[in-house]
Amino acid sequence: MFLYGYGAYGLGEEARFDSNLISLVDRGMIYAIAHIRGGNELGKQWYEDGKLMKKKNTFNDFIDSAEYLISNNWTSKDRLLISGASAGGLLVGPVINMRPDLFKAAHLDVPFVDIMNTMWDESLPLTTEEYLEWGNPHEKSAYSYMRSYSPYNNVTRKAYPSIFLTTSINDSQVGYWEPTKYVAKLRTLKTDNNPLLLKVNLEAGHQGASGRYEELKDTAFEYAWMLSQVGIVFCW
Repeated sequence: MFLYGYGAYGLGEEARFDSNLISLVDRGMIYAIAHIRGGNELGKQWYEDGKLMKKKNTFNDFIDSAEYLISNNWTSKDRLLISGASAGGLLVGPVINMRPDLFKAAHLDVPFVDIMNTMWDESLPLTTEEYLEWGNPHEKSAYSYMRSYSPYNNVTRKAYPSIFLTTSINDSQVGYWEPTKYVAKLRTLKTDNNPLLLKVNLEAGHQGASGRYEELKDTAFEYAWMLSQVGIVFCW
């Protein structure tokens, strides 16, 4: 099973047709979207209950979704793949810190994983307006809460699932240094032998490669890696 989530900014992830996903379905994968708090799938309050000092609801909802799918025999821990991009990386990061045993592999794309340093740096173009979503770390209560779930700050010495991170050198929204330092810390502390890979696009920005075919190549690479983690060979 491939479980995707976002859960931020009140942006809903409604079920919709995506031709790329056919390549997963054709190879025996089930695709699921977790409607977690922080999005707006169930209205404005659903969003309000997944931001600022209620942000951990987002992570707990995603974990609950995964446990539901496992307990109802849709998948199992050793066959469950998860993915999130940008603020969705600030979903997958905390989730694999909290419950690394629950997932086989995780893909984090242009992930917001060093929330403390980024939100502390007011010289970055998006920082101060982001206070409305995550909180102002100059306020003690917000600082403590944000740090308690920040992916980078909560990496500890334990076993993690297989992890694949993708980033772009010209990303102006989530700096490439965030996943880079996150990977370095994981390599230092994790106790398992599972793959941990970082792929950097040396031309693209936050939205990834430009051009239809380049985008498809990147998607195929990401799918191929995820599928390989559950023993499915990706045939071109």
